[in-house]
Amino acid sequence: MESEIIVGLDIGTTKIVAIAGRRNEHGKIEILGHGKSTSIGVKRGVVSNIERTVQSIRAAVEEAEDYGMDIKMVHVGIAGQHIKSLQHHGYLTRSNYEQEITQNDVDALTQDMYKLVMLPGEEIIHAIPQEFIIDNEKGIKDPIGMCGIRMEANYHIITGQVAAAKNIYKCVNRAGLEAAELILEPLASAEAVLSKEEKEAGVALVDIGGGTTDIAIFQEGIIRHTAVIALGGDIITEDIKEGCSIIKDQAEMLKIRFGSALASESKENEIVSIPGLRGREPKEISLKNLANIIQARMEDIIEHIYYEIKNSGYEKKLIAGIVVTGGGAKLKHVSQLIEYMTGMDTRIGYPNEHLAKASEEIASPMFATAVGLVIKGFERNETMKQRDDLLKQGKKPKQLKPPGFFDTLFAKTKNFFEEDNDQNS
Repeated sequence: MESEIIVGLDIGTTKIVAIAGRRNEHGKIEILGHGKSTSIGVKRGVVSNIERTVQSIRAAVEEAEDYGMDIKMVHVGIAGQHIKSLQHHGYLTRSNYEQEITQNDVDALTQDMYKLVMLPGEEIIHAIPQEFIIDNEKGIKDPIGMCGIRMEANYHIITGQVAAAKNIYKCVNRAGLEAAELILEPLASAEAVLSKEEKEAGVALVDIGGGTTDIAIFQEGIIRHTAVIALGGDIITEDIKEGCSIIKDQAEMLKIRFGSALASESKENEIVSIPGLRGREPKEISLKNLANIIQARMEDIIEHIYYEIKNSGYEKKLIAGIVVTGGGAKLKHVSQLIEYMTGMDTRIGYPNEHLAKASEEIASPMFATAVGLVIKGFERNETMKQRDDLLKQGKKPKQLKPPGFFDTLFAKTKNFFEEDNDQNS
């Protein structure tokens, strides 16, 4: 029996990527098709122009469809500077000491987290339990099967703007697609580039995109901290444009082809010539000067990253150090600069661990989020299948996650679009 096809859609600030994959008999993902388009309606991870974003989504999906498939359902990533995280403590008093703690008790406590009062326009995306405390016994990872009256838990809560989520859903819908789920992008990237051992040992994933830099910190296999920094590769391009007095496209080309995050690695006498505009004289750019501009801005971004790592309280517990991915990870010497500034082991994260065979293009850090969205899609489908199997057997499925904010939002928004279409027909 052939495995189903899952499509990940990464709506980024500089590019929109659609990747279609299928699981092979060894559990690895075969990439069946991919498409990439320039993102022209997204700023700092948030949709700023619906029509332009729809055009870019269509272009990426149509390119992926050229490989011989018809794409209707997508698993979409959400990021942007509106994403915030906080820690919260919850408790549940049970009536019977003798009765074992069940999944229903855990679900009831998690459901309570979704009732927290947020700022206007903000909603909870994920409520992730960190550890449980049963009758003052701390450090329990899985309380199911234990006995106790008072069950407490520390939760990592991720929030986002309702409007930002609705706009993403609207763009996907107008592009003729249906969103199966919205997934936090740093969680997807982590799925693609981190190993189980790294998550257990303690690791900071840093995804440097065009408009934002996403951070996700794991320790003992649990996500402990998430943050989004409103700085990315685009700001480096802007600095090169200003510093070298050239147009944006030339600045981007210079960064990709000749850029380095360490000025000390560039020789003084290396010069690159940029064609002049409309017959003007070519402009000569010193690669040393270029590296100085890039390093100055990169140091600024790394300072923000290091602040978030220290702020999480896990700085000394990250045995596996930092894994850097995203388009920004392709910048020469970026891992050395991060290592030098933070004193932490750093490696570049490539999304090829879970892939059967991947072209050099797909195995690039630039595609980590899109590959991660495909992996997350398979995870979701497996959970749904297990639930269906248990329901067919007349059993109550375990691990029933409370309906998250996006499940409820999707239901409401879907109804809104269906009613709108009925009125127009």
